[in-house]
Amino acid sequence: VQVEESGGGLVQAGGSLRLSCVVSGNTFRTTSIAWYRQVPGKEREWVAAIGGDGSIIHYADSVKGRLTISKDDAKNTAFLQINSLNPEYTAVYYCNSYFSDTPGDPPVRYGTFAWGQGTQVTVAS
Repeated sequence: VQVEESGGGLVQAGGSLRLSCVVSGNTFRTTSIAWYRQVPGKEREWVAAIGGDGSIIHYADSVKGRLTISKDDAKNTAFLQINSLNPEYTAVYYCNSYFSDTPGDPPVRYGTFAWGQGTQVTVAS
């Protein structure tokens, strides 16, 4: 399984972005997908997770209400919509897939596949 993120960029505070994550292989419908973010000097943290059928979604407490995760099985693509951006959301955003006991479980206790390059989001104040 390989992942490729895209959609990041420089955006003004208050703006929105839609990040995309293309997942190769044939596990897209049977694995959970999670988005993560990482700022320099800090560990990568998960922010959103969605189950294989898209019906179960979890968000980290720090981002609830501002992010929306979704997936398109026909395109093997997951999305992360980020609204009302502020500089605190400046980070490299990654996605990954993983097998979980319950679809959409947060990824903290599961192994993931190889990481992609991520996509940089920079929010200007």
